[in-house]
Amino acid sequence: MAFWLHFDSGRRCFRSQLKAVTRGDRTVSRSTVGSVRTGSSGVAYDHMHHIGISSILRRAIVKPLSLSAMSTTQKCVATASGAARRLGSSSSASAPKLWGGRFTEAVDPLMEQFNSSIEVDKRMWKQDVEGSQAYAKALERAGLLTAEEQASIDAGLEQCKEEWASGTFDIQPSDEDVHTANERRLTEIIGSTGGKLHTGRSRNDQVATDVRLWLKEEIEVLQANLVELIKISAHRARDEVDILMPGYTHLQPAQPIRWSHWIMSYVAAWKRDMQRLQDLKSRVDVMPLGSGALAGNPFQIDRQQLGKDLGFADISLNSLDAVSDRDFIAEFLFWSTMTQVHLSRFAEDLIVYSTKEFGYVTLSDRYSTGSSLMPQKKNPDALELLRGKTGSVLGSLTSLLVALKGLPSTYNKDLQEDKQHLFTTSDTMNICIQITTGVLATLTPNPDRMRAALVPEMLATDFAEYLVRKGVAFRDSHHIAGAAVALAEDTNTTIDKLTVEQLQGLHAACEVVEADVVDIWNMDVSVDSRSSAGGTSRDAVLNQVDSVLEWLDGQN
Repeated sequence: MAFWLHFDSGRRCFRSQLKAVTRGDRTVSRSTVGSVRTGSSGVAYDHMHHIGISSILRRAIVKPLSLSAMSTTQKCVATASGAARRLGSSSSASAPKLWGGRFTEAVDPLMEQFNSSIEVDKRMWKQDVEGSQAYAKALERAGLLTAEEQASIDAGLEQCKEEWASGTFDIQPSDEDVHTANERRLTEIIGSTGGKLHTGRSRNDQVATDVRLWLKEEIEVLQANLVELIKISAHRARDEVDILMPGYTHLQPAQPIRWSHWIMSYVAAWKRDMQRLQDLKSRVDVMPLGSGALAGNPFQIDRQQLGKDLGFADISLNSLDAVSDRDFIAEFLFWSTMTQVHLSRFAEDLIVYSTKEFGYVTLSDRYSTGSSLMPQKKNPDALELLRGKTGSVLGSLTSLLVALKGLPSTYNKDLQEDKQHLFTTSDTMNICIQITTGVLATLTPNPDRMRAALVPEMLATDFAEYLVRKGVAFRDSHHIAGAAVALAEDTNTTIDKLTVEQLQGLHAACEVVEADVVDIWNMDVSVDSRSSAGGTSRDAVLNQVDSVLEWLDGQN
C-alpha cells in the first residue's frame, strides 16, 4: 500500500510540473500536428514526435532522490532499473523507438522480449509493405509528400519487399514488430524521408489493416481447398452410388443407406462451411487505415481512394471502433471451429469404419502410420489428428473471446495476442482440409463388408410403413413392428423369417398383412423407397451430387 501511495503522489507531482511546462492549453499533440501541417521546415513526422514530447518531459521530470533518502521499496526499484539500463543499453541505444520521445529510461530487456511481436507478425511483411506504399500515395495526394519523396519511399519499400521475399531482411533487436522493422529498414535505405511515412498513421490502424489484407488472401486459399474437398467427395459419391451400408443413430444400426448418401451428408456440411466463409469475407473486406490511433486522421487523407488502392470493398465507419474491431477474427475462428467440428466428426466415422470389427473402409498407407512396438498395427493417425486438432482450434476461439470481453474501448495491447491465434488456426485449417481430401480420395470402400452388416431388423420401419400403406395408423404400426422384432428375438429367428400367420397374430390390425409382405424384406428396395429430395434412393443421391457440382461451377 505504501508503494502505491508514493507512486500516486509522485504522479500528481509530475502532472503539476508538466502542466506548468506546457503553459495552459498548449498541448504536445497540437504543436506536433501543427509543425507537420505547415511543412515549411521539412522535418519528418517521427522526428517531430520525439522532440515535441521529450523536450517537455526532460524539463518536467522530478529530480531523483539520492539513494540514502530512498525508502527500501524505492531502493529496490532503483537498483532493478539500473540493472535493466545496463543490460538493455546495447540494444535500446542502437535504434530509437517509434514511441520513444516520451521516455527517459531504457526499457527492461525482459520487457523488450515480452512486448515484441515481430516473430509472430513478420508473416504480414507483404501486406505491411503494400499498405505503406498505398499510404505514401495518399500522403502525396494530400500534399504531405512531394512526388519525388513518394517515389523514393515506394522504391525503398520495394527493396524491403525483395529482402523479405529472398530471406535476406535482417531483423534487428530493436524491431518490436513488422511495422517497426519495415520503417527502420526504409529509413536506412532512403534516409530521413522514410520518417515521413508514418505521418498521421498509427500502428493501431496499420496493424488492423495488415491483418485484414492478410486474412483476405488466406480466405481465398481456404476456399480453394474447400472446393477441392467438396468436388472430390461429390465425384466419389457419384461413382460409388450403388454401394449400400448401414446407417446409424446412437451408433446403433438403424436403416440401410447408400455409402454415397453418407459421403454427401458431409458435403452438405462443408458446403455450409464454404458459404459461411464467403459471407465472412465481406466483413473482413473493410479498410481501417486512416483512423489514426483512435480519433481519425487530421491530414485530409482520401480514405475512399486509399481503400480502392488497397483493394478493399469498403472503409470503416468509425475510427474508435476501427482500431479495436477484432470481430472478423473472432468470426474466422468460429468458422474454423465449426468447420473443424465437421472434419472431426467425419474423421470419427472413418476411424470406426476402418477398424477390424467394422472393416467398411481400408485407409491408404499414405495417411496411416504404424506402431513402434506392434508390427501388425496400421493406425489412422491422420484421422485421429483431425479429431485432436479440433480442441486447439476451439481453444483459440475461446482465448480471443475471453480477451475481448473485458477490454475498454479502442486499442489495448491485449489485441496483440489475436494474431497468434489467427495464424495458428489458419495454418491448422489449411492442412486439415487438405488431409481430409487426401484421406477421402485414397481410401478403399469394402462393399461386401458393408452389405454383410445389413441385418433384417433394420427393415422393421419398412414393416411399419407397409402397414401404413394398408391403412393402419402409424402409431399402431410402430408398436406392431416393435412386437414383430420382439417375436423374432423370442423365437430365435430374424424378422424377415416370420410367417404371414405369425405377423397376423401380432395385433387385430394385422389382418391386412398378406403374402406381399415378403417384398419389403429387401435392402435395395428399402433404400430406393426413400426417394424424397435429400433421401438415400439412387436418384435422390445423384440429384444431390448434381446440385453440388452445379453449385461448385458457380464458384469459379
